[in-house]
Amino acid sequence: MGTRISIFGLGYVGSTTAACLAKCGHEIIGVDTNPIKTETLNCGRSPIVEPGVEELVAEAKHCGRLRTTTDANAAVAESDISFISVGTPSQRNGQVNLAYVERVCREIGSALRYKSDFHSIVMRSTVLPGTTESVLTPILEATSHKRVAVDFGLCFNPEFLREGSAVKDFFEPPVTILGASDLSQLAPIRELYSWVQGQILETSTAAAEMMKYVSNAYHALKVTFANEIGTLCSQMGIDPLEVTRAFTADTKLNISPAYLTPGLAFGGSCLPKDVRALNFRARELDLRLPLLDSILPSNLEHIDRTVAHILSAGYRRIGIIGLSFKPGSDDLRESPMVLIAKRLIGEGCQLQIWDDAVSVGRLIGSNRQYIHEAIPHIGCLLTSRLEEAIGGAEVVLLATKSVDKGTLTSLMRDDQILIDLLHLSHLERGNAATPVREADVAPRNFRIVAQGEQAS
Repeated sequence: MGTRISIFGLGYVGSTTAACLAKCGHEIIGVDTNPIKTETLNCGRSPIVEPGVEELVAEAKHCGRLRTTTDANAAVAESDISFISVGTPSQRNGQVNLAYVERVCREIGSALRYKSDFHSIVMRSTVLPGTTESVLTPILEATSHKRVAVDFGLCFNPEFLREGSAVKDFFEPPVTILGASDLSQLAPIRELYSWVQGQILETSTAAAEMMKYVSNAYHALKVTFANEIGTLCSQMGIDPLEVTRAFTADTKLNISPAYLTPGLAFGGSCLPKDVRALNFRARELDLRLPLLDSILPSNLEHIDRTVAHILSAGYRRIGIIGLSFKPGSDDLRESPMVLIAKRLIGEGCQLQIWDDAVSVGRLIGSNRQYIHEAIPHIGCLLTSRLEEAIGGAEVVLLATKSVDKGTLTSLMRDDQILIDLLHLSHLERGNAATPVREADVAPRNFRIVAQGEQAS
């Protein structure tokens, strides 16, 4: 037997969701303030132009699984789950307009005030991280006189429906993301998506909210990157499609999760040099390529933030674990850790550095020249003993995968602080320090629900 679902907002997302959930056998009540939309759906026609939706709406209406109303109270009273899919348009300054979402939350909250059964609310409207818990939850609780996670459930389920392929995207999602402050609230929604073949990831509300923005920003980035590279190729007489075919053939590094984990800035002898060269050629050709031109400044900004993060601990005796730009290499050229070490020295910090692959005596050529120009007295800062780099430090920086974090912390005292630069996090081990604890800043892991797993 299907679930009774009310869907607030009958635009592209809401209408598609209504049609597809009805196809899954659920009883759908569409809710919208626009009577034209509700009347159109009630007549078995789609209020939007989207391949496949018209047929699904007609089928749902024929089977008695789809009806509409403008009455929010009735919709909530006659359903077990409410989806919110109203628009969140941009204002002129880029701020998200929450007026429609807030109004719907007030309507749902008011209806819940007179409902004794537990009711689940699923946010689908795109809102910035923190909005659901800091803005919408208070509205729902104030108008319903009830508490989230106790009297009603609230989760965030970002939609990734592309216009023109929305029905296919709904039924064949690469991933389904469910976010809640308390994962126990997800049980009815998890059951609702039990048919999904792709992964279901459960996480915090804020992470789920952020996922829609991350995805769209990355898609925009890819389009812009492709267009700038295509423009540069064309100006140099190179077939951009030929370059693209070769580029996308590499699914190990180019089209993959590689290089997409936040951590240290990039460095080494290749990436900075080659980005500079492309930007130089673009200027020679009198081309403005803002995305490519912003890569190196953005990388330097990340180094600035990292230095500020380290100095915020308030200590000046620092042990650095890892100096080269990647583990297993002694290449120090444009290593972010060399730049960070240089900045810390300039701030009056006392450093001890350990890197199992780096020995000043073995450095040769441009690599040796670079480090002696960057840090002339590097020899007296390096140690071959990991314990020595840690022993006199108040703060230890982990900047290499050559040492396991567990091994490192086992060598540390309780009054020392570990800052994991590979994952942008703090670890406070004693009571003397004031920085944020790692648990407060480290990313919360997604919970992956196996296909067929029962709701708990």
